[in-house]
Amino acid sequence: MNSSSANKTVVVEYRDPFTSAVTKNVIVVAVSISINYINAGLIQTFRRHQIFYSNPRYILFAHLMINDMIQLMLTVLLFIISYSLHKIEVSACCTLILVTLFTTENTPLNLACMVVECYIAVCFPLHHAQICTVKRTRMLIGLIWMTSMLSVLPDLFITLATESLDFFDSKVFCLRETVFRNPLLIQKRDITYIVYLVLVWLVIFFTYFRILFTAKTASKDAKKARNTILIHGFQVLLCMAIYADPLLQKVLVQRFPNNIADCLFACYILFQILPRFLNPIIYGVRDKTFRKYLKTYLLCRSTMTTFRKF
Repeated sequence: MNSSSANKTVVVEYRDPFTSAVTKNVIVVAVSISINYINAGLIQTFRRHQIFYSNPRYILFAHLMINDMIQLMLTVLLFIISYSLHKIEVSACCTLILVTLFTTENTPLNLACMVVECYIAVCFPLHHAQICTVKRTRMLIGLIWMTSMLSVLPDLFITLATESLDFFDSKVFCLRETVFRNPLLIQKRDITYIVYLVLVWLVIFFTYFRILFTAKTASKDAKKARNTILIHGFQVLLCMAIYADPLLQKVLVQRFPNNIADCLFACYILFQILPRFLNPIIYGVRDKTFRKYLKTYLLCRSTMTTFRKF
């Protein structure tokens, strides 16, 4: 049901009735299509105007949207597989899990980079253009992917070294824990999540308080940036709550033994779907410049559709 969570095997033991399973799949697919449609519109707006793809802030935003689209498509695919095929080959599952984990870990790192860019723009406005260049932003995006890969790929290498070839031809319920099942990898995952959590929140708190002090004596833009950092913090909290998902599921299993499947579905919506729904609203529609061009794009598209009908 969720590749980045630890205890999804509970779904195997507590299968949904047919009607409930269909309803949940329809909800997930419909919501994911809606979110990706909005994200596609934002990315199309980004591509059509040079003001965006020459600005580091909007480049990071576009990368966040593309990353979210990939992550959402893969998690929804895994969700559907868990109900329909139930089990797939380890090699195919491994590929899906790896890319899903890359994109999942990219999100908080990308948000942290956006926070730092906002901090530089407010606290060092005269040096912002020299520090935050398009070339450096692209290098930063590459570094984000490299960091996520270095975090996840050891799981693959250890599994290749410790498992037999027959294991990769077998079929499993597609979860991170059923593919990368070495106990040491669970410990590594927990340590990695803690390090991510601490580092990203240190960045959030540091930049927020620096901007807070600047906003007391500075312009209205600094005060707006302070509010933006708060929103960033809330979004990072939602995205990184997935790291606490294994612990939360253990609690749910103990507290609600008769409604496990429903609880896991709620966790999936809260930790996987909701953050991807809020991203385009917080970072796209809320931005005045982006909102202006997005309205123009939607208006032109609506006008073209009307002319085609006639």
